[in-house]
Amino acid sequence: MSEDLRKIIVDGREIEVPAHYTLLQAAEAAGREIPRFCYHERLSVAGNCRMCLVELVGAPKPVASCAWGVRDCRPGPEGQPPEMKTLSPMVKKAREGVMEFLLINHPLDCPICDQGGECDLQDQSLAYGRAGSRFAENKRAVEDKYMGPLIKTIMTRCIQCTRCVRFATEVAGVPELGATGRGEDMEITTYLQAAMTSELSGNVIDLCPVGALTSKPYAFNARPWELKKTETIDVMDALGSNIRVDSRGGAVLRILPRVNEEINEEWISDKTRFVWDGLQRQRLDRPYARRNGRLEPVSWAEALSIAAEKLSGAPERIAAIAGDLCAVEDLKAAKDLFDVLGVSSIDCRQDGAAIGGGAREGYLFNTTIYGVEDADAILLIGTNPRLEAPVLNARIRKTWLGGGAAIGVIGEAADLTYPYEHLGAGPESLEELIGKRTGFIQKLKKAQRPMIVLGMGALARRDGAAVLRLAGELASAVGAVKDGWNGFNVLHAAAGRAGGLDVGFLPGKGGKDTAGILSAAKGGKLDTLVLLGADEIGMDALGETFVIYVGTHGDAGAHRADLILPGAAYTEKSALYVNTEGRVQMTSRAVFPKGEAKEDWAIFRALSERMGRTLPYDNLDQLRRKLFDDCPVLAGLDHAPGAETAKDFDPAKLGKAGKLTAAPFESPVTDFFLTNQVARASKTMAECSALASGVTRRAAE
Repeated sequence: MSEDLRKIIVDGREIEVPAHYTLLQAAEAAGREIPRFCYHERLSVAGNCRMCLVELVGAPKPVASCAWGVRDCRPGPEGQPPEMKTLSPMVKKAREGVMEFLLINHPLDCPICDQGGECDLQDQSLAYGRAGSRFAENKRAVEDKYMGPLIKTIMTRCIQCTRCVRFATEVAGVPELGATGRGEDMEITTYLQAAMTSELSGNVIDLCPVGALTSKPYAFNARPWELKKTETIDVMDALGSNIRVDSRGGAVLRILPRVNEEINEEWISDKTRFVWDGLQRQRLDRPYARRNGRLEPVSWAEALSIAAEKLSGAPERIAAIAGDLCAVEDLKAAKDLFDVLGVSSIDCRQDGAAIGGGAREGYLFNTTIYGVEDADAILLIGTNPRLEAPVLNARIRKTWLGGGAAIGVIGEAADLTYPYEHLGAGPESLEELIGKRTGFIQKLKKAQRPMIVLGMGALARRDGAAVLRLAGELASAVGAVKDGWNGFNVLHAAAGRAGGLDVGFLPGKGGKDTAGILSAAKGGKLDTLVLLGADEIGMDALGETFVIYVGTHGDAGAHRADLILPGAAYTEKSALYVNTEGRVQMTSRAVFPKGEAKEDWAIFRALSERMGRTLPYDNLDQLRRKLFDDCPVLAGLDHAPGAETAKDFDPAKLGKAGKLTAAPFESPVTDFFLTNQVARASKTMAECSALASGVTRRAAE
């Protein structure tokens, strides 16, 4: 028997498990289900609900299986393996007693509780509880607490499992929840009853095993058995978190996380979870054309005729800019059409980031999200992962907690929920770091697996290409890229960016990038501009240019547009997205597009036919076949390349040498809750933004 394995007998069956396993884990390895409320695989052990009691042969009383290790069990009197019973009369009586205590004060409001139908307390009381209660005393009542616009509290239901407290402290890194009082007077609350400020706060709703913490925006909307559940992918940031969209009729009513150990574990950000009301508001549901200064509804036939006429001019006076939420198929169809028309001024980098056009590893998060846990030194350059990718930030915090990885930051000195060494604010600090022989540079050089993360705050600026080259040189100097490990990373802030770079939605020969397109439009050198959901550019710079907007919401682009072609949101189509680590994932349609809206690729296919330049595909399958033929790397679904191309890393091929500016790096995300058109249409996100800005102002004062 290996030194790190132990034998244990579970209900008469002898098994072998790792020595660090708890009795609960050993029981599950043997196929036995152990009820629990306070225990959670990703949180520290509290051992306070006692629902997981088991009988350990030889012990005088039942033991809490979540807190008792296999290595702590004594062998039998004749040296036989320790024995545990999970179904004995002692265990049955113990569980019934614990459940009876838990239900002493729990209110009988299951019919009006939003947790009804998916409540751990309901399920376990049925399976392990008594038929009745021996307590006739009045139940206690607890005052509800305020936790912000996202979390609804009915604290009389709370069973003090402390999952929420441990999550806020350990995973989110924002210790704003705690317990006051003792015994029957114990209550869970935020300090001073203030709103939670974590971007991951909504996860306590999933963690709560009863109905004490529920979703405030979702309250009383539906029962779980009424909802259609669709497994899909999130696009609120570039991580591609795995989610489940719950819908009824044509409306999305809830978004929940799915477990994916390599990306989001089982957490999602508050924006991902609560943005769903923005999918219903301010939607573009039919084509519009501007006449006499006003947008008026038109038919699809008329809208396509207008678009075809405007795109039939000189190719050099036509351009296109893609936004942050575009799917790969949409960008591919648009690019195919513009290639046929001879239009070379196209760009998917509406923020002007200096990436793309070279090897794929030059713009990906090459360490992979899961690989962050292996890093022992991390340098963040021009990024605030807490706002740009909260789930990734939690993974970095987990790495710091697990091994004490050294973390350095060049950029904004923000609260990242873990300690770090602030090395400077701008490119000069990065340049100085490379020239130093002591300090943090030595931590990077001595590290076995150093990691450098370059954010859009460092790349979406005039000297972005020079910063990219400098970061590549640093990665080479500290040995961040070697066989089996690629520690050079670009953290995208937009879900559609990596896919756009993969399909080559970039300026062609003689074409202009985003800055050049806007300059040409302002100077009257551009006749037609197509915006594919691009709302973050300066609309005032477009001058008299005819703007065709293909998108989903009445945001900045639609207000400026002369022609609107309504598209489908990410919950309304089956589409491919490439996350920041280069992993190709597919969304699934949860509801149908609103009104007369169509999927974006279908719009460009119809437009090509109207122009007599019909694209060579009639359906999504045919489009994907051409996509995979032209871009074979996109055919590898759910695969992150990681260090596969580490041997080909060459900093000389990254960006270009140039003059650095003195301006400090600034995160592209100034308001976490309002980063895209879907979020800006959400009433819930607007409330969160207003609350967060108020908290920020008070902190500054």
